[in-house]
Amino acid sequence: MNGFLTACGWGDARQEPLAGDASARRYTRLHLKGKTAILMQDPEGDVRLFARLAQHLTGLDLSAPRILTKDSANGLLLIEDLGDGLLARLAQTPQDEHDLYLLATDALIALHNVPPPPHLPLATPDRMAQMVDLAFLHYTHAPNALPQAVAAFVPLLQAHAQPCDVMVLRDYHAENILYLPDRQGAARAGLLDFQDAMQGHRAYDLVSLIEDARRDVSAHTAKACIAHYLTATGLPTDAFHASLAVLGAQRNLRILGVFARLASSRGKPHYIDLIPRVWGHLQTDLAHPVLAPVKLILDSALPAPDAAHLERLKATCPTP
Repeated sequence: MNGFLTACGWGDARQEPLAGDASARRYTRLHLKGKTAILMQDPEGDVRLFARLAQHLTGLDLSAPRILTKDSANGLLLIEDLGDGLLARLAQTPQDEHDLYLLATDALIALHNVPPPPHLPLATPDRMAQMVDLAFLHYTHAPNALPQAVAAFVPLLQAHAQPCDVMVLRDYHAENILYLPDRQGAARAGLLDFQDAMQGHRAYDLVSLIEDARRDVSAHTAKACIAHYLTATGLPTDAFHASLAVLGAQRNLRILGVFARLASSRGKPHYIDLIPRVWGHLQTDLAHPVLAPVKLILDSALPAPDAAHLERLKATCPTP
């Protein structure tokens, strides 16, 4: 790492570690002669993919970090520093939340106005249905129910998560979006986390935004975002709400398993504390009539996150 920084002229920079995410990626803010940049270390990922997707987004006049230098072999990127103005920190009043979330919706509208970049994984119904497996393997041990759940999800995804015609960022929420007030239009939304992007359905990132695992989004703001998106795109209202519910259920079911696995395999028990909110989102999604076949299976296979179950999940966390 030090050799990389020296080679790109940042060897003497003061280093300030930044909070990471659920992955193995690490971020460091570099300070040198009144300028800053971000060092991203991603030993398990593909920094070439991140760079390619960032360039796609900036080519659309959206605000992904510019790539300054990369060392793909060692998983190192030096990227533009877009600051600390996370929506999660700034959306503290109802009006601020409303305005910032509409801005984040504007970025999705702009992204969905153009074809996705080539060679993204395709979010097929079979692939998306299988991705719920973590809930049955880590949130609860019910592998026998998994084939039933997958079989129930596939026709719903075929009916309500097609076409797969846009770039889906996948982790689109308030801790991955920055407010950049000096820019114009949708470029005021800084985009941070997109290396797991897929080619999928346009409802996916919107439901990721409004059904946030880490913070409560008001019903007023959520409805405003949906209405704003539908007005801009002209999509049928009822069909889009069904898509939001189906993809929301798929996503939230997967998150239950991801958070449980982060506790058991990576020693991060604080993710267990987020599970009740995710469970609440899942129940809201399952209340949509089209999800009745899935709800029937999940009601018998998955325990509610009561205090006892949450403690059992935390007990799987490795001790230091």
